[in-house]
Amino acid sequence: MDNAKLDGLSMDIAAAEQDKLRAVFPQCFVEGKLDERKLLGLLGTFNTLDENDREKYEFRWKGKQEALQLAGKRSTGTLRPCPEESVDWDTTQNLYIEGDNLEVLKLLQTSYYRKVKMIYIDPPYNTGNDFVYADDFADPLARYREITQQTTKSNPESMGRFHTNWLNMMLPRLRLAANLLRDDGVIFISIDDAEIENLKKLCNEIFGEENFVACLVYDKNRKNDAKYFSVGHEYMLVYFKSAATIAESGIVFRANKEGVDEVREEFERLRQLHNDDWVKVNEGLKSLYASWPDDDERKPLARFTRVDEKGPYRDDGNISWPGGGGPKYEVLHPVTCKPCKCPDAGWRFPNPRRMQEEIEAGRVVFGVDETTLPRIRRNLFDSDKQVMRSVTFSYAQTATMDFMKIFDNVRVFENPKSIDDIKKLIAYVSEPNNGEIILDFFSGSATTAHAVMQLNADDGGNRRFILVQLPEICDENSEAAKAGYATICEIGKERIRRAGKKLTETDGQVTLGEDEKAPMDVGFRVFKLDSSNLKQWDSSPLTGENAVIEFEQRLLGMLDILKPDRSNVDVVYEVMLKLGQDLCEPIVAIDLPNSRQVYGVGTDVKFIVCLALNITVEDAAIMADYAPGRIVFADQCFNSSEDKSNVKLTLRDKGITIKVL
Repeated sequence: MDNAKLDGLSMDIAAAEQDKLRAVFPQCFVEGKLDERKLLGLLGTFNTLDENDREKYEFRWKGKQEALQLAGKRSTGTLRPCPEESVDWDTTQNLYIEGDNLEVLKLLQTSYYRKVKMIYIDPPYNTGNDFVYADDFADPLARYREITQQTTKSNPESMGRFHTNWLNMMLPRLRLAANLLRDDGVIFISIDDAEIENLKKLCNEIFGEENFVACLVYDKNRKNDAKYFSVGHEYMLVYFKSAATIAESGIVFRANKEGVDEVREEFERLRQLHNDDWVKVNEGLKSLYASWPDDDERKPLARFTRVDEKGPYRDDGNISWPGGGGPKYEVLHPVTCKPCKCPDAGWRFPNPRRMQEEIEAGRVVFGVDETTLPRIRRNLFDSDKQVMRSVTFSYAQTATMDFMKIFDNVRVFENPKSIDDIKKLIAYVSEPNNGEIILDFFSGSATTAHAVMQLNADDGGNRRFILVQLPEICDENSEAAKAGYATICEIGKERIRRAGKKLTETDGQVTLGEDEKAPMDVGFRVFKLDSSNLKQWDSSPLTGENAVIEFEQRLLGMLDILKPDRSNVDVVYEVMLKLGQDLCEPIVAIDLPNSRQVYGVGTDVKFIVCLALNITVEDAAIMADYAPGRIVFADQCFNSSEDKSNVKLTLRDKGITIKVL
């Protein structure tokens, strides 16, 4: 029986990591503590611990150790549900969380550990202006309360800690984010040239140099007042969680070639219009190609200027062995049945069997007779995928204009990212129908949520998003404030509402072939960071003549561990977080006699949270009929220790474990 108490703290990450190490190297733990010298000895590095080891290459700055400790410090917060600000609360699988992302990432560890497929973040660039993410190592929640009251700290270069402050902000967040990524997960981080070098060093340390994938480049607004160069680009670092896992699993990322879908749609229209008259279909496609500008990324598709029932193709592929010295064997012409002319370099394919496979697949084109060298046929629709280019991103001004259209041409947010860019990245690394989670914990204008919903509308997918945003207050003179938006979170939530409404009006029910898909998920559950619903013992020292009385009051106050201003549902969601349940799981009310209720989590009632008073053995039997894996009780549920023991024994006999708040 599990009688451990739930304590209102987030997952103990350090303890979890030690448990992993203890499982592999139990001999390195003495009296419960790690013996580092034993561990290094087992790893074969014991003899390298000399004075020279102090001069090894490493990335250091002031405050790094405190920032690491901050990542491991357990949060005393929780996430409180806000159904009134949500959309489709009962059915949605998406989350929008208001709060300091450092604390939120800690709270998400148990429920979403190694479950996130992709992370995209656009963290605040180090401009030297107000720095709202300056963490308080002693009390992160106190710092969060400062921020929500619009208390900011400047980070000027003259401080001498310009890079240090930014790195101390990023380190614990990236450390926690890495825990959430699946082994086949990918993280994308937007950044400018002020911190690109430091960010790459930081990511190499957290994710490993071997997991670096690329540094992408994309356009932004030009600066007309630039002194030497008008820097018109920013960067995006890409890291795998585990490149080895991706290599072993055979995952291959491919993007749609620009313009292929457009050609496919026009091809189908033309073939129906001209009743498979391939000459006229070809002429129609040439007209489409001619309408594209010469510098258009789609222009290379114009090489596919021949068509048949398989679609556009080109037959100028070299069928010779690269570099010469290839195999020479007999290949018969399909009409004359005579041996075809063999290229001087030998055939491209290693043996007659492989050549015949290519011929039968329609990927070899023969001339009118055997005297003409055959050619390789390249079908456009057979090769409509490509590796994503490192410079493929939109001009920032276009993204701003697209965003303003959502808000009736009012500029309520500066420099939003392009929805098309983020959508391309998500499509590149995710599968449509596996319910994969996309996380953005610097969500800003909520572009990532919009991109996920738009992509799902395009391909009928069921990807999910989790967004986290600090409720930064909009400047009173900003367009956002004038339009009635008090915080950035209000802008983000409204953007998702408007984008979702437009998508459902446009697409409604998605149908792919004969398979009718469920309505698109354009909803989201809103949660807000707050202190735990469970009272924490006040351990501050008491002095003076009233110390005894005050101590007694503290004891009496802890008889009911639940805070009086919190609802039962608040507590249920905190329990879900602590027990590692998805925050989109449904909560089912279960009725007990005398108008009391308990709460089952999940449609199949994975566990029950009981906060009702006067619980008896009969009540326990009713809960047991739902076959939960465990039941979580508050101490005050029982009138006496005898009632508590009887309930525990009843549930133990039915194989149900117990936790107590």
